[in-house]
Amino acid sequence: MKASLFSAGLAWMGDWEEAFALGTSSPKVGKPWKGWKKGQFQIHFIYTGVSEAMLWIFPDGTTMLLDCGDHNAIGRGELAVPVLPNSKRHAGEWIARYVRRVNPNGNEIDYMMLSHYHSDHAGCEGFFASEEQRDGQSYRLSGFSQFTETIRIRKAFDRAWPGFDDPLPMPDEYDSGIIPHMRKFYAYEQKHHGLEVEKFQVGAVDQVRMLHNPSAFKDFSIRNICANGRICGKDGNVRDLYAGRIAAEKPAMVNENGMSLGMIVSYGDFKFYTAGDFSDSWKLPDGSVFEIEDALADVVENVNVAKVNHHGHYSMPEKLVSALRAQVYVSCVWDQLHNVSPVMDRLADKSIYPGDRIICPGIMPAERRLEDKGKAWLDDVAEASFEGGHIVLNVEKGGKEYSITYLTADDESMTVRSVMDFRA
Repeated sequence: MKASLFSAGLAWMGDWEEAFALGTSSPKVGKPWKGWKKGQFQIHFIYTGVSEAMLWIFPDGTTMLLDCGDHNAIGRGELAVPVLPNSKRHAGEWIARYVRRVNPNGNEIDYMMLSHYHSDHAGCEGFFASEEQRDGQSYRLSGFSQFTETIRIRKAFDRAWPGFDDPLPMPDEYDSGIIPHMRKFYAYEQKHHGLEVEKFQVGAVDQVRMLHNPSAFKDFSIRNICANGRICGKDGNVRDLYAGRIAAEKPAMVNENGMSLGMIVSYGDFKFYTAGDFSDSWKLPDGSVFEIEDALADVVENVNVAKVNHHGHYSMPEKLVSALRAQVYVSCVWDQLHNVSPVMDRLADKSIYPGDRIICPGIMPAERRLEDKGKAWLDDVAEASFEGGHIVLNVEKGGKEYSITYLTADDESMTVRSVMDFRA
């Protein structure tokens, strides 16, 4: 899939250094973000420095929050990245404040989705803003539960619903108590605010759909490609990657990253890929190593923009990069060990597939740039990431044009810092 970056309506054919310069010289730079317009598909990658969260706005105004984490990333010490705007509020509140500024539906969103059960994507019992007694038990505000203090959610998609046991039960103590935390959250929201919860269906092409005016945008669709260690191709065949291993080894639990939900979004000529932290590997009887992302590569397709698996931490093998062939890679960051050099090498490697591409982390901090000084892939990293910022993917109606915008994250002004425009 070929794409070009353009400015002022002219196709751009130079190197990325010039592209970055065009981005920061855009007339939109220095001005407040103008928001969403009907017909646009947007994903807001919300930067906090401690979590992952993405607000999706579908072309008809349907909205979805994919992940809303909170955990003690600051406790990582020298491995921590800047917490923005600051650490005076927890991530769930910062995310809610951001969503309220851009949400076309006020203080309500249509969907939430948890990509997998890790605290940096959901919140947990062990790291929270406050604790209250609700319905006769402790209720802690962290991640999604803090978010819904100010913004209502109509429906949730969850890989583990309703038994939290697919493919194996998860212990209550796992990852700072994330399982009891989400159980209590779902129960409270169902009882008091009418939240619907539905299990994510691998292979479905109409489960996550527009609700407000779908007939106006018939070229928009979402294909569910993976969840719970299962992947589905376009032919509808589902492959269970863990069934044999579970039967043979009888493990107490499996790698939660490999349980991540994944989707391909199509909007006219445009395609987007996301699959949470999808990553895992194990040795086969013959001594070879099985990479589950290689299996995922068999069911994905060429896309324009891809979210990097597992924050760029030892993920994205060559086979998957080759299958996606993205023009833009976006990475959600809360740690200095994200976007490690071997991953970045593969994303930038033109021997895997030809053509320019740009890598857009939420932040590429000074410490990492110093450590990786001289690496060729640094030339493909968006310079706007050096200070950290929210990233907005905006796809115009029909998917022929899209843009990547960095917004300030050190305050709530929503000031544009860089804009790069593309043609699909």
